[in-house]
Amino acid sequence: MACSVDAPSLKDLPKVATDLKSQLEGFNQSCLRDVDTNEKIVLPSAEDVAAEKTQKSLFDGIEKFDATRLKHTETQEKNPLPDKDVVAAEKQHQNLLDGVEHFDKTQMKHTTTEEKNPLPPIEAIEAEKEKNKFLNGIENFDPTKLKHTETCEKNPLPTKDIIEQEKTA
Repeated sequence: MACSVDAPSLKDLPKVATDLKSQLEGFNQSCLRDVDTNEKIVLPSAEDVAAEKTQKSLFDGIEKFDATRLKHTETQEKNPLPDKDVVAAEKQHQNLLDGVEHFDKTQMKHTTTEEKNPLPPIEAIEAEKEKNKFLNGIENFDPTKLKHTETCEKNPLPTKDIIEQEKTA
């Protein structure tokens, strides 16, 4: 079944008025104004198309999700409210803070501070320095620096004979 379309003949074409025809033939293009055309329909960029595809695939995944593959779990509800002890401790802490913040300084008595010097007097420091110097001298004593000496007895002890004579006398 081939369908063929024949071109219309000249007599079948619509007739154009002669005055319009003469105007069209004598048309001068220089009389036209220059106009910039702005496209009103902007095609999306490649990034927009890719973002739309990922969003569509995400929605398709959500719509076609099989909930039967999920595991059943038990929900444990916990009481987020504090117990009586916590509330009491918090009230006590808040009362302490309020007492510190609203303390009336006018009810306090004036006192003078006496500064005590915890350092020892200069004489005690000097005595301790001398003691430390003396102890360091004893502890760090070097016996190799001593000179060798010979001992001479000036008071000799009496012999046995002299002691016997004195006893008899």
